[in-house]
Amino acid sequence: MIRVLTVDDEPMVCAHLGTILGSADDIDVVASAHDGQAAVEAVRQHRPDVVLMDLRMPVMDGLVATARIRDMPEPPVIVVLTTFDADDYVLRALRAGAAGFLVKSTPPEDLIDLVRVAANGQTVLSPQAARRLLTASSDDERHRRRARQLVSGLTEREVEVLRCLGEGLSNAQIARSLHLSETTVKSYVSRMLVKLECANRTQAGLLAYDAGLVKRTE
Repeated sequence: MIRVLTVDDEPMVCAHLGTILGSADDIDVVASAHDGQAAVEAVRQHRPDVVLMDLRMPVMDGLVATARIRDMPEPPVIVVLTTFDADDYVLRALRAGAAGFLVKSTPPEDLIDLVRVAANGQTVLSPQAARRLLTASSDDERHRRRARQLVSGLTEREVEVLRCLGEGLSNAQIARSLHLSETTVKSYVSRMLVKLECANRTQAGLLAYDAGLVKRTE
């Protein structure tokens, strides 16, 4: 079973998510929380696999809660819940360690599938959404300088894989593009996350943008 915690300051939103996700045989909504502080406490108590996290909440917002949860030993996967996908708050949450985001208007059947994707360690972020986010974000020389420094320690093949992550490709798509096996791609990704000090492949994809490996759309 995939254990899910829903976090939103609107109880009706959590109830709606619980109804949708509860209809899946392999998903168990273990708790809900209505502010960031309660979310941190609920993670400690219930040990969910996936957290669906709203960002704008009282007491403690989702950005701070995301960072605190990511600092825990063996943290759950965090997926941001948002109304607007091209949002600086979303970008900041991804940099803080969220694995991706879902727009609150996501159809029920897609929501269930995307929770499964997140629980499996994959990115919950389409290439189109990634490009909109990065285009909407402001340039930050600190991020670019750090990214270039980290990327300089990668092999040529690792850089190719990182560029693919920045384009939002799955392991299967990377394997086809670079003529590698999926097992080999997984090994590259695992090693790169350690080298790049990234919590997940979403952070690595953002770093690819910061390092200039992926072109920003205008």
